[in-house]
Amino acid sequence: MQISLIQKYNVAGPRYTSYPTVPYWENEAFTTEKWLDSLAKSYNESNEREGISLYIHLPFCESLCTFCGCHKRITKRHEMEQPYIDAVLKEWQLYTALFTTKPIIKEIHLGGGTPTFFAPTELERLINGIFERAERAAHYEFSFEGHPNNTTKAHLQTLYRLGFRRVSYGVQDYSAKVQKAIHRIQPFEKVQQATELARQIGYTSVSHDLVFGLPFQTLDDVLFTIDKSNSLRPDRIAFYSYAHVPWIKGNGQRGFKDEDVPTGEVKRQLYEEGKERLLQVGYAEIGMDHFALPTDSMYKAFQAHQLHRNFMGYTASKTQLMIGLGMSAISDSWYAFAQNEKELEAYYARLERNEIPVCKGHILNNEDLIIRRHILNLMCQFNTSWEDAAMQFEGIQEVLARLSEMQSDGLLQINNDSITVPDEGKPFIRNICMAFDLRLQRKMPNTKIFSMTV
Repeated sequence: MQISLIQKYNVAGPRYTSYPTVPYWENEAFTTEKWLDSLAKSYNESNEREGISLYIHLPFCESLCTFCGCHKRITKRHEMEQPYIDAVLKEWQLYTALFTTKPIIKEIHLGGGTPTFFAPTELERLINGIFERAERAAHYEFSFEGHPNNTTKAHLQTLYRLGFRRVSYGVQDYSAKVQKAIHRIQPFEKVQQATELARQIGYTSVSHDLVFGLPFQTLDDVLFTIDKSNSLRPDRIAFYSYAHVPWIKGNGQRGFKDEDVPTGEVKRQLYEEGKERLLQVGYAEIGMDHFALPTDSMYKAFQAHQLHRNFMGYTASKTQLMIGLGMSAISDSWYAFAQNEKELEAYYARLERNEIPVCKGHILNNEDLIIRRHILNLMCQFNTSWEDAAMQFEGIQEVLARLSEMQSDGLLQINNDSITVPDEGKPFIRNICMAFDLRLQRKMPNTKIFSMTV
């Protein structure tokens, strides 16, 4: 890739797990009542047709990884497990009391934090509690994030028995220097053990999360990490860009200096050569920063134009309605977003008052809904069209004018009523989506609130 293009387009921009993105939510116009109205509308439209998704945020970690941007609570006090599961089940009870029928669950994802901080018995109590008030869809997909150092055979067996077939392990990087800098000591032997155990038990999709752009990381580190992961042949590999945003995440990302972090063309080389290595060994590029073997459901969803993206990232199991349970979890009714209280004590307090614990959100207007579809098309399929009148909006010419220079640079093709992104433009997909992001364009931030796009 030309260094000049990297320099030209390496700007701060969103990752588009939603549109509008969180900094542009109209929180002042949001109310819990409006959220519940949108929830009811979406539930009535989608539950019987396709089911719903649950994202359950399990926020506890025993130690702080200094690269992490997630909402978490650092503690070694495992007595916190039981009251937290109680709270999540109370939240679910408040939601299900609003529904006129029994919810049908198509997708569950346990995220964190560290879900495997919790004992297998507590995770079993959580899932069984969910299904006291719900049914499984005919074709469901349950997944969880596991820490290789503490994911036990009992964790894997328990969750498998409960219907989980996909596990994602956080690997990051195998370099000792990088691991020390990010405070995440991750021996390969632990990853190998956790991966092989999952396969022996019967999990059909094992994923490894790798990160490029970490402090002190070199190209040799990235290639070594990819080769070590490839030796275990995970079904999916997420090859993420480290989002260096210490001005947002505070002390957690101040465990190293800004100058220790690869940037610009150096960071881009880590991705380009890492990506090339993944392609060489048989992985296919799926969306942004994701790779899968041709046998995996995510690859099949991409080929069938059924790939979806939401706050959980890419998913092969699309639903219109996703309910987020737990501290800081975000829900998505398609017509609105709602985020729970970010602090554990505030989350507990709201539930004690029998309140749905959302603290902010956004109600999408008609323009938002159309642009959301375009950005989803671009992020999931690298193309979009406004041939259908339902996909047209007033600012389309303004968007195309912003994209004309990227077309001149060979990063996309503008046709009469569509846009196609070739391989050369895929690394710049966030920049392309930014041209569609009318809320960002109308109110460009005065301060830096996003990580760099390249």
